[in-house]
Amino acid sequence: MNVDDALVAAAIAARHHAWAPYSHFAVGAAVLCEDGTIVSGCNVENVTFGLTTCAEQVAILKAVSEGRRRFLKVAVSSPADPPAAPCGLCRQMMAEFADDLEVLICGTEGLSERTTLAALLPRAFRPSDLEGERG
Repeated sequence: MNVDDALVAAAIAARHHAWAPYSHFAVGAAVLCEDGTIVSGCNVENVTFGLTTCAEQVAILKAVSEGRRRFLKVAVSSPADPPAAPCGLCRQMMAEFADDLEVLICGTEGLSERTTLAALLPRAFRPSDLEGERG
């Protein structure tokens, strides 16, 4: 199994752990870290919807909590047809840890579309944008 297939499989498998009792929209994500590790996550809803955490955020936060800071690819699996792309908040979180990365958008059966973070979030606000404000 190549790395893209493994990443997609991890995202699809993560959907099964989602806590989505309100929307019934289970999402799984998996990030490929610079060291080759794949870290997955699922969405976790909360009755006060503002506390809901997206699958991409869970995967990134989990990877960061394990000491990983650089990501090469992310796969996101949703039940939508066509499959849903990462939301704006998730795109910005990805931009915190990657200048650009490949984004694999997947349905429940497999890969549907390949794109990049740069295409999904042009002119992203990056940590380097704050450098001119430091004094």
